[in-house]
Amino acid sequence: MVVLPEHLHAIWQLPQNDTNYPLRWSLIKACFSRALPKTESICPSRARKRERGIWQRRYWEHQIRNETDLQHHVDYIHYNPVKHGYTARPADWPFSSIHQYIAEGALPEDWGYGEMDMLSSYGE
Repeated sequence: MVVLPEHLHAIWQLPQNDTNYPLRWSLIKACFSRALPKTESICPSRARKRERGIWQRRYWEHQIRNETDLQHHVDYIHYNPVKHGYTARPADWPFSSIHQYIAEGALPEDWGYGEMDMLSSYGE
């Protein structure tokens, strides 16, 4: 998982027989938003709908197909702060699961640093 100023990325495994993905996202965003001070500017259309100005309205879901697909998505998530220009190294972003991967020895602390070719493999 990675949380950025205007969006987040996460990989989930829903419980068996639970397919209410939109409700889950709505609850996560609502709970997270309520915990933050209201300092962002809110456009009139969001104000009318009682929305905060934190999150993108849309989301994309993707069902992981295999181990290679899972690894590609984990890498994409961890590299996202660099892609958006927030840090030079993925490990420099504090709101990322990369720190757990580094602590467990699954990734080196300098993973993704200086790897400009990674940008071309991560389309949105």
